[in-house]
Amino acid sequence: MHVSSFPVFTLASTFLLLTPAHAALPRTLRQPVQQLRAVGPEGMNHAAAAAAWRKVAAAPPSILPDILAAMDGANDYALNWLRTAAESIDQRARHEASMLPLKPLEAFLRDTQHHPRARHLAFQIIARADPSAPERILPSLVNDPSNDLRRDAVDRLVQLAATAAAQDKQRGVEHYEAALAHAREADQIDAIAKRLADMGRKVDLQQVFGWVTRWQLAGPFDNTGGAGFNTAFPPESGFNSEARFDGKKGPVRWIESTTQNEYGLVDFNKPFGSLKEVTGYAHAEFWAPTDRTAEIRLGCKNGWKVWVNGKLLFGRDEYHRNMEIDQYRLPFQLKAGRNDILVKCCQNEQTEDWTKEWEFQLRVTDPQGSPIRPTR
Repeated sequence: MHVSSFPVFTLASTFLLLTPAHAALPRTLRQPVQQLRAVGPEGMNHAAAAAAWRKVAAAPPSILPDILAAMDGANDYALNWLRTAAESIDQRARHEASMLPLKPLEAFLRDTQHHPRARHLAFQIIARADPSAPERILPSLVNDPSNDLRRDAVDRLVQLAATAAAQDKQRGVEHYEAALAHAREADQIDAIAKRLADMGRKVDLQQVFGWVTRWQLAGPFDNTGGAGFNTAFPPESGFNSEARFDGKKGPVRWIESTTQNEYGLVDFNKPFGSLKEVTGYAHAEFWAPTDRTAEIRLGCKNGWKVWVNGKLLFGRDEYHRNMEIDQYRLPFQLKAGRNDILVKCCQNEQTEDWTKEWEFQLRVTDPQGSPIRPTR
């Protein structure tokens, strides 16, 4: 997804960027940390940050929890500067056999209000200093809001499953199923499902991923010369299952389609034929139990746009890149009751075999990747 530019901060304004929690920083480090938090795109404040980084990286190990706390609310550029400073402190401490503040770091790790990347870095520092710590810490992180920490916790379950399976197949299956229940990352889910399949246990990937499988499709509309991507064809004006449209080659109407594909692929070629320079639409109703923050997670190698309840979330006018599960993550506000999801999917003029796919996959999740189950 496109990331908009960060606003320009002056050094004078950076003092507003620290929260009261950062008051614990020694006075000599407050301004250097503020300077690291003030970096932005295209080299903004990088010259001042380079000098500030050396001061922060030279700080004693006892200051590590406060450096990690400075990552709270920081932009991606500042996060990288602060992360490398913390890693430099950790590396120097291990080289000099200095004491690390392991108990304060673990307390920081367990506070889910801190930035997920900072918490994961705290875990890595602890694990390097104390190899026995992961066995004690990870079991409590299988439902952690940090994707990285939960992934580590699930990886531990997968390792336990492999060890158990070598002695007792049924115990191995039970451990893999426990890992699958907590996994949220698409590649991790896929890998666990394959191991279970190898052990004779079929996994319903449609259910695990939570794909939206029931759609109504309309097409083909025109996309000659790529013009269809920015052309607002009638389906973009609102959904009416009885509507009739003028398509590229004649009358067009909505047709029902339910995908049986275990990865949720919605294939426009099946109802409309293997066509080029065309545009298709897919509409789905998603009934939610409550208002909540959610994400549309989309995989698509064609040009695409996505709307929810008439609001355009995002689009990419790009063709035939590799498609991946959860390739695009589109935050939006899900409302209680019916939500209308509309996907526009464009096919270009290329005719090579690897360009014939005209398809997408979509699911609705919470920000951590857990599928939101519709009420109907």
